[in-house]
Amino acid sequence: MRRKLLTALALAAATLGFGATLTQTARAADAPGVAFVYLGNPGDAGWTFAHDQGSKEVEAKFGNRIKITRVENVPESADSERVFRDLANKGNKIIIGSSFGFQDFELKVAKDFPDTVFLHATGYKKAANFGTYDVRMYQGAYLAGVVAGHVTKTNTLGFVASVPIPEVVRNINAYTLGARSVNPKIHTKVIWINSWFDPGKEKQAAETLIGQGADVLLQNTDSSATLATASEKHVHAFGWDSDMKKFGPDAHLGSVVAHWGVYYNAAIQQVLDGKWKNDPVWWGIPQKAVNLEDLNTGAIPADAQKDVEAKRTELAGGKWDVFTGPIKDQSGNVKVPAGKTLSDPELQRLNWYVEGVDGSLPK
Repeated sequence: MRRKLLTALALAAATLGFGATLTQTARAADAPGVAFVYLGNPGDAGWTFAHDQGSKEVEAKFGNRIKITRVENVPESADSERVFRDLANKGNKIIIGSSFGFQDFELKVAKDFPDTVFLHATGYKKAANFGTYDVRMYQGAYLAGVVAGHVTKTNTLGFVASVPIPEVVRNINAYTLGARSVNPKIHTKVIWINSWFDPGKEKQAAETLIGQGADVLLQNTDSSATLATASEKHVHAFGWDSDMKKFGPDAHLGSVVAHWGVYYNAAIQQVLDGKWKNDPVWWGIPQKAVNLEDLNTGAIPADAQKDVEAKRTELAGGKWDVFTGPIKDQSGNVKVPAGKTLSDPELQRLNWYVEGVDGSLPK
């Protein structure tokens, strides 16, 4: 467990305010500081939990060569600027903002501290000392779709969506593409809750989707509520960000897991070696940063398992990716011609549904 420096941290927490909590590992006084800023807390079992697992991998790798600070429950608002500025003023060498909404506030602080390296999750902006990183969750979502396409009995899938940004649209589309690759009759219904973490709304959305006939659910939200609801209603679902099997073992088909530590270990080593560059990093199955894990072999047919492994192997080889044409949109228009694969900039602007997704994107 993380050890708390009680007196110092009480003072630090007081300066942070607005419900943020800070923990710190005891390290040599001259060890460079590495600070992680979290939107939520690791108890969410999802997004923040996955990043915190990554920070623990860093801790295990570097030991007392660095000093780690973690700040939890930081809102994606101007208040976060105070946190980033406070961490920079304290002399941290690397500051990591682990949520999309931190981007502008973190970048503003980065410009005032040119000797500090700022890393930002899922963003798209850039500065000399500010770089972005992400993992290709859509690759795992595609594999989950392959499973769902085999398992569904209603040919209706459900997706509990958080906020309508390209990251989430990619995952909805990838899930649908994976399912339709083995079952062209599939349709995916989507409910947006306009929040990253709201177990009550997530549960309500899952119940609504099940009521609409969806019998295999996936989500791009941060709690285990979708899987737990699927278990209550005797349908299937997947975990997201981490292995969520324990929240609904009977319903669980597998979990799309993000391994952030793969990136954190590499980036921190680069900074320490003086070799870090601000080029965007977007890693996936080839780098073992994402995977569909803990498959429920009792509920997934053998041919589905073979299809998943075949696609996983293709993705790992790097010669094929999920958004390789031909791909049509909802209207039947070809958006990605045969032989073409959407580039990373195109994926980062994705604002349309693929064929098979019902409804329209929120405006």
